[in-house]
Amino acid sequence: MDYAINPADGARIAYRMTPAGAEAAPDATPIVLVHGTALSQAIWRGFGYLRALSPDRPVVTLDLRGHGRSSAPHEQTAYAMDLFVGDVVAVLDTLGLDRVHYLGYSLGARVGFSFAVSHPHRLRSLISIAGAPGTGHGAFDRVFFPGALDELERGGMAGFLAGWERASGHPVDPATHAAFSANDEVALAAYMRATQRDSRVTDAQLAALPMPVLLVAGTRDPERLRAAEHVRAALPTAELVVVEGATHSGTPREPETLAAVRKFLARFGD
Repeated sequence: MDYAINPADGARIAYRMTPAGAEAAPDATPIVLVHGTALSQAIWRGFGYLRALSPDRPVVTLDLRGHGRSSAPHEQTAYAMDLFVGDVVAVLDTLGLDRVHYLGYSLGARVGFSFAVSHPHRLRSLISIAGAPGTGHGAFDRVFFPGALDELERGGMAGFLAGWERASGHPVDPATHAAFSANDEVALAAYMRATQRDSRVTDAQLAALPMPVLLVAGTRDPERLRAAEHVRAALPTAELVVVEGATHSGTPREPETLAAVRKFLARFGD
């Protein structure tokens, strides 16, 4: 594991570069993969993205602040969206990468939309999986279960996971349970509180995005499906792939999602 430093506040951001396969073009554009809430860069190996994408291009994975092996401050002010974007920029600058494809899941996609607005020249393309250009008050209650954030603050991660299982009617799968349990719960709650107050990317900003955009959302993730349709309305050149039967947590795991990503990237020739 390597680390980059966000110069805005000194946060240490964990990242890993997986080199391209021997048959990849020497000038293949790298792709950056950014995880969702309470997860880490480890998901991309578990979901098969590293194995599928690295033969064709270098793959960069990272842990956003408050997640994985990166710095996990407890202050809500440390989770402003411009600092999340700065985490990604710090990794790219450390690696000397001027321009990349960007793929984000959930939180990673939210960061990607802001990154695309503030640094459009650094993105060859933007891929949003179960993402939205804004979070908004109550977002985590809607994604997880009513009272999710309050339960995290009151009962810690054990209480949060128990509440999630009660609300869903089935156990959280072992991999997700382990990933969530590995978090600093105070830092995670601070992040959740802070991001609910962040201003969303506007329709005018979406309409002005110059790079190709792929949106993927599941039919059993209605809030993020509506968000994807909203982005498509503001940016008609964006491509929308709807995955039948996919939930919010299930969308990145669906073979159809990864197939759509590979098909999208294959069009670029770099």
